[in-house]
Amino acid sequence: MTVQQFHLPDVGEGLTEAEIVTWRVAPGDPVRLNDILVDIETAKAVVELPSPYAGVVHRLLAEEGQSVDVGSPIIAIRTDDPAGDEESTGEEPAGDGEPAAERTAVLVGYGVSAQARTRRRRRGVPSVRPDDTSRVPRSTRPPVLTKPPLRKLAKDLGVDLSGVRGSGPGGRVTRQDLLDHTTGPAPRGPGGDASADVPGGSTTARDDAARGDERLPVRGVRKATATAMVTSAFTAPHVTEFLTVDVTGTVEFVDRLKQDPAFQDVKVSPLLVASLALLDAVRRYPDVNARWDQENQEIIRFADVNLGIAAATPRGLLVPNIKAAQGRSVRGLAVALNELTASARDGRTRPADLAGGTITLTNIGVFGVDAGTPILNPGEAAILCLGALRRTPWVVDEQVVPRWTVQLSLSFDHRLVDGELGSRVLAHVGRFLQDPVWGLAMR
Repeated sequence: MTVQQFHLPDVGEGLTEAEIVTWRVAPGDPVRLNDILVDIETAKAVVELPSPYAGVVHRLLAEEGQSVDVGSPIIAIRTDDPAGDEESTGEEPAGDGEPAAERTAVLVGYGVSAQARTRRRRRGVPSVRPDDTSRVPRSTRPPVLTKPPLRKLAKDLGVDLSGVRGSGPGGRVTRQDLLDHTTGPAPRGPGGDASADVPGGSTTARDDAARGDERLPVRGVRKATATAMVTSAFTAPHVTEFLTVDVTGTVEFVDRLKQDPAFQDVKVSPLLVASLALLDAVRRYPDVNARWDQENQEIIRFADVNLGIAAATPRGLLVPNIKAAQGRSVRGLAVALNELTASARDGRTRPADLAGGTITLTNIGVFGVDAGTPILNPGEAAILCLGALRRTPWVVDEQVVPRWTVQLSLSFDHRLVDGELGSRVLAHVGRFLQDPVWGLAMR
């Protein structure tokens, strides 16, 4: 037998690191080819990693909550590979003159490239046997059960969590367990101030813990969102325009769809009508569905409208998109919206659904907020923001009557969209929401 190391693959576009969320296996567990080994969280989604080997789990090389670079080994698996004198690195050994890539089982999404180097058996090099752990630089003891923020705090405090007795369910280490384990006074500066020896007067992690403050590691979706928003805000010249619209027609249209037998099993909301309105505006003004190519100083106008829908999830803000949304029927778009938002909130969004968006719609009205100035997704020319629908006094035929109204805001990249184009797009969306039947008839 040999021990094969499985290295963290790039499961997304340009992934550099991922966090180990949950191990599905433990040392000693048998695994088959393509059995799920672990859930990892990337900057885009939670992804299940299947096993590229069949055998027995030898050792876990990364702990839950740990961030791991792509290409780093995360698990070692004992296999029945007859090439017992081959040093295992995650690639199967090749025979004389036979490329390794031709003999390695490759899973969808990752594996050995066609340019893999030819490897030959090295004589005199001992194999990694089940009782020989010298080549696997990790402990066989099970990982400590605790949350990622607490691991970060323990690291800042210089505490080895394996020595902390956990009082939580299943032996999980709690914050109080860590604080109780920590001994000795907090470091103090010459004047006795705990923060005097820290540049800028900032406090140490020990001081934060003593006060009950919590340090939260920024990683995964939140880290990617922060980077993307800073990049967008400081590279694209943002302009935001506002429009208040009478959307009583939209409310009535949604009510009619809810009564239609064809929509009985589909959730229908004003977000659907806003999506139709934005798609129709792009059809009329295709220059808003574009990207600025800084390197070549060109504008790329997209053929398809990959409509992004901003969704608040427990993992942070996600913007999955509906591919080629312009070709969908009203019901087809409603189904796609339901599936997209449900999978995002359940943490099942695929990386492919988060890539390639061309224009975005965000609905802050669900939080009771009237309007905002949304920041563009990097690589997109515009984002439409839908506020809360409210009953307000409105002038109709010289009479003040109660109507459903909403505030729309459109942010756009002024390099691609000038004031006239942005105004026309926003006005068209408003006109559509005012009378969806007119909008659909004009398609």
